Amino acid sequence: MVLLCSLGWAGFLVLHLALNGRWWPWLVVSLLPPVALAAVPLVLLAAALAGGAWGAAALAAGCLLVAWPQNGINARALLRRPRAEAPGREGPRLVSWNTQHWNQGGDPERFYAFLRGLDADVYVLQEYLNGFEGGEVWDIDDEERLRAAFPGHHRAIGNNAVTLSRFPLAGPPVPVGACSLRADLRTPGGVLSTYNVHIPVQLTVMNPLRPAFFRDMRRRAGARDAEYAALVADLRDNPHPVLVTGDFNTSAAIGDIRRMPGTLRDAIGACRSLLPASWNARARLRLWRIDWTFTGGGARVGGYRFRDARGLSDHLVQELTLVHPEKGID
Repeated sequence: MVLLCSLGWAGFLVLHLALNGRWWPWLVVSLLPPVALAAVPLVLLAAALAGGAWGAAALAAGCLLVAWPQNGINARALLRRPRAEAPGREGPRLVSWNTQHWNQGGDPERFYAFLRGLDADVYVLQEYLNGFEGGEVWDIDDEERLRAAFPGHHRAIGNNAVTLSRFPLAGPPVPVGACSLRADLRTPGGVLSTYNVHIPVQLTVMNPLRPAFFRDMRRRAGARDAEYAALVADLRDNPHPVLVTGDFNTSAAIGDIRRMPGTLRDAIGACRSLLPASWNARARLRLWRIDWTFTGGGARVGGYRFRDARGLSDHLVQELTLVHPEKGID
């Protein structure tokens, strides 16, 4: 029985590795909690070892190792004291957060008090919009309140994103695709390009037996492809150090995250959580990290954690501190 289960899991894993990120219908399958890619083979391995089924044990161990990069486990957190990714001097403190429709239907005073309490040098905020059933979104204009709440911050607004910065903008904000925003900031260490990212969600909750479900999912897969392509193209042409952060709607188990350039560094190495997760913030058990931060071009992350959103969103807040190399960044 253990051998049969191990063979079944190995067959699933072969399909997952072959189709994930390459065939749009597999997006539904890849929504599984990433930790399942470690939990299932570990259970099979334990059962095989207990029963002396050495062939099944070898197969389960192989499945565990092959899928390890996609299980969402941050093994570096097992170090006694996670270190900054590189030595240097401390840079800006940033927060990145999907606000879930910008306080739609909530108390604006509580919402803005929470934002001010984060006390960041740079705020990278997604979903500057209102959303409705059926996927309809409405643009909003809350700039007057933003100006009053953050008088010492410069503003970059566009593509339903807001970047607030204590550092001046080096130029006008640049829309990236249809859902992300680039803002170049003049920090003490030099120009830093921040990418405020929001990749479209994979599917709409509806009856999966209806043809409309698959039409909608295929359309969304195309939109995701376009957003990733635009983001990667802009990054490759950007000469500045970069910080890429936001809601990718992509877990470690979804192949789309592999599209990010290999020159970028995942900030999770500076996090102390063994199983970091950012969604669903309102649930007791959180199994998905779909909010990511990457750095490149000389910028590094010194500290990184997920912070409670106090019920204001279904996403936790990403909180991080940049570290500039000793020579600064150009």
